[in-house]
Amino acid sequence: MEELPVPHNIKISNITCDSFKISWDMDSKSKERITHYFIDLNKKENKNSNKFKHKDVPTKLVAKAVPLPMTVRGHWFLSPRTEYTVAVQTASKQVDGDYTVSEWSEIIEFCTGDYSKVHLTQLLEKAEVIAGRMLKFSVFYRNQHKEYFDYIREQHGSVLQPSVKDNSGSHGSPISGKLEGIFFSCHTEFNTGKPPQDSPYGRYRFDIAAEKLFNPNTNLYFGDFYCMYTAYHYVILVLAPVGSLGDEFCKQRLPQLNLQDNKFLTCTEEDGVMVYHHAQDVILEVIYTDPVDLSLGTVAEITGHQLMSLSTANAKKDPSCKTCNISVGR
Repeated sequence: MEELPVPHNIKISNITCDSFKISWDMDSKSKERITHYFIDLNKKENKNSNKFKHKDVPTKLVAKAVPLPMTVRGHWFLSPRTEYTVAVQTASKQVDGDYTVSEWSEIIEFCTGDYSKVHLTQLLEKAEVIAGRMLKFSVFYRNQHKEYFDYIREQHGSVLQPSVKDNSGSHGSPISGKLEGIFFSCHTEFNTGKPPQDSPYGRYRFDIAAEKLFNPNTNLYFGDFYCMYTAYHYVILVLAPVGSLGDEFCKQRLPQLNLQDNKFLTCTEEDGVMVYHHAQDVILEVIYTDPVDLSLGTVAEITGHQLMSLSTANAKKDPSCKTCNISVGR
């Protein structure tokens, strides 16, 4: 009996955070005998994946032979932004239930994608559940060391410059490592209505009136929802001036929020005055996508402590938390 054709020229397409399409070429000889495909998928970092399989070694997915390209979704728990290797065999099921199989194809590498707006909307809905009531605030602020502000004055003409967001938060977040912006906080203490005096990022604080960054000429986007193995949950929001590069980036990738009516950060007009509120029960990390001149606010030393344990720099999300994870990936 002739051997089954070996798949070659494998192509991966339509990649998302949790699915992909796979196709390949194969000789027409004995093609009519193919009843199934065996597909072997491994995370690339797994150095011990079996690259020298024997024909009788069972594989991770046995799929009925369908017209190519074949969609692979739900067969594995695929993680977003993760590198995988894949190899294929053709197989023919025998009357006794065993399979005759071809040699393995070459090994192909690919990387899954970011969360889509659909997945981010699922995260958004989870975050809304625990956001809590809204508290008034009047300033955004950014804490850093004195040397940071000295550097901004000397090297950047006293203008804060956007930088690429780190990899903190959800692994599939489309803004990590891509969106450029400046992080601000707006959290207030319940008993004083003012920003807390402690900070994990430095003893100097730049305060800027909320309306300078958040107004009807700004669009607001939901970016992420995560925790770091603690009771605290963080929501990342993006403020982007209408029509800016940051706005165009977010418009394609993130759910947009109504400025006046959402569960996290609102801007409303009361008696001709802009009034601002933030959610009480989540910690908001606000990214502003344009440069900000220090002259628009004030820099002063805070009186509290530097609480390094609360820093979220490159923090990894707790993949086991049921509050802030969705089933598609980690």
